[in-house]
Amino acid sequence: MKNKSFAIFIITHGRADQVITINTLNRLNYTGRTFLIIDNEDDQAELYHKNFGKDRVFMFDKKAIADQTDEGDNFNDRRTTTHARNACFQIAKKIGVKYFMVLDDDYTTFSYRIDQDGKYNTGGGVVIKNINQCIDALIGFYEKINAKTIAIAQGGDFIGGAESTMAKVFPLKRKAMNSFLCSVDRPFKFIGRLNEDVNTYVRLGNTGDLFFTIPFMSLTQKTTQLTKGGMTEAYLKYGTYVKSFYTVMYAPSAVKLALMGNNDKRIHHKIKWKNCVPCIISEELKKNKTPF
Repeated sequence: MKNKSFAIFIITHGRADQVITINTLNRLNYTGRTFLIIDNEDDQAELYHKNFGKDRVFMFDKKAIADQTDEGDNFNDRRTTTHARNACFQIAKKIGVKYFMVLDDDYTTFSYRIDQDGKYNTGGGVVIKNINQCIDALIGFYEKINAKTIAIAQGGDFIGGAESTMAKVFPLKRKAMNSFLCSVDRPFKFIGRLNEDVNTYVRLGNTGDLFFTIPFMSLTQKTTQLTKGGMTEAYLKYGTYVKSFYTVMYAPSAVKLALMGNNDKRIHHKIKWKNCVPCIISEELKKNKTPF
């Protein structure tokens, strides 16, 4: 990789024998540094150390991070990825990394979804063979803009293929979920115990911070709630209604609950973007052309 001040942080819990993302990155010829982020409430800590080496595993104090985090509830249930994501900023500073990408532990592949001519790649995209080049390009773009973070699109963003919203929106969509390219120079805090990524880009976007997803590449991960460990147990306990309602609490003027899907409908959050983030008015519509 060109950028030497970069590392990938894989947040994981209770899956010491199932960190699929590591194998995927190796298969895609990633040569940068990779660290696993676990918490001190994980009973598989020793197995993580055995499988990956103590020098590649960072443990954070979950209760200490929780005390610094707006969890959005009083459940006293720390089954959440929010704390691990927030801990990554402290860990990056500790090891002297400027840029880092936070990934989950269950990614199976990364693919190109839009080609160099702006056309949609059918069939799930073209599998990336050298992810180093992609990461370097992402960092280069990130350095030139004022966004808090950039996310890679998810496979589900392209439901509908070439007619999907993600395939039609260029060059960016104003959200950030699942994967996060960050910098220690642009810190922010994830909020809410569930739906933390949506809570964060909605609430901070409401006050002018920029969160973007790029449509040119996507990641694919294991089906939510089918893989043991991670957040599966929490999602099964509380369901999508409670999960989505966290975002409603953080931005009731812009978010509501709605049914999602065609046949098997389920409750999901729905964002009204005109109420969510500041809108830039075209100079052509400005009545007073004189600078203040």
